[in-house]
Amino acid sequence: MNNAFELHPQLAADCFELGQFPLCRLLLMNESRYPWFILVPQRPELTEIHQLADDDQRRLIQESSVLARALERVFKADKLNIAAIGNVVPQLHLHHIARYRHDAAWPAPVWGKFQPLPYTDDARMQVADALTAALPPSFISFEKQ
Repeated sequence: MNNAFELHPQLAADCFELGQFPLCRLLLMNESRYPWFILVPQRPELTEIHQLADDDQRRLIQESSVLARALERVFKADKLNIAAIGNVVPQLHLHHIARYRHDAAWPAPVWGKFQPLPYTDDARMQVADALTAALPPSFISFEKQ
């Protein structure tokens, strides 16, 4: 078994790495229609939440909740969609998507609805900075290192 964590190549291609919590890497999906973030537990070769050790399961829920509260404060969404799907990318990851009644896919899921609309550099920085400013000190931003 490989003990080194590596981000799945599809996640690396589709996302920007923003930083990390004690357990999870935080990614921003390069789809500007929605504030769409992904938590990836930095544990190798896991595909399901129940495969995490008990302490890591609790930590994942804590980090997901911290992220969700920050998303509510910053993006004022009508609904947060939080899901661990993994049909395309088997590596364990949790999507956190701020949804609005007026967004392009509402009320349907966002997966596969449209070709992604990439962020401009300025828009990406604005979204990333707004969110990371709302996160606690346990989050380490890669931008600020």
